[in-house]
Amino acid sequence: MNDHVNIFRYVRGRAILAGAILGLLTGCEETVHLRGNIPDPEVVKSIKPGAHRKADITRLLGSPSTIATFEKEIWYYIGGKVKTVSFFEPELLERKVLTVHFDPRGVVTGINDKDASKNLELSLVERETPTKGKELTIIQQLIGNVGRFGTPQSSE
Repeated sequence: MNDHVNIFRYVRGRAILAGAILGLLTGCEETVHLRGNIPDPEVVKSIKPGAHRKADITRLLGSPSTIATFEKEIWYYIGGKVKTVSFFEPELLERKVLTVHFDPRGVVTGINDKDASKNLELSLVERETPTKGKELTIIQQLIGNVGRFGTPQSSE
């Protein structure tokens, strides 16, 4: 009887250990997420300038990710693939930007397919823009406000 209890404890301990290891391994599995709209390259190749209109593009590629702010005749399809592994920083695998240009009648005039994941990172300038005027201390600000606040005078 005592041997059965020991064997049961041994097997139970091994099962718990195996479950914990399996849980850790599946938690570290990499996952690739698709974000945005990445049109099929074969469909993009089939689009011909002068032959397709906005309705055709919507039917083939879906709604655009965004439309140009100032030139409403440019549609953008933006999408990407990101790989995540557990709690590590996500890694950009691919970022595509497809630009479709239309004339004022809504006919396609051009298509530009760009791989934006190859672009270099921008470095920001750490300068400050100087402002005119003088900096007041807290005392100067308090004294400068004396007499400004009070009850409004009625104009009769």
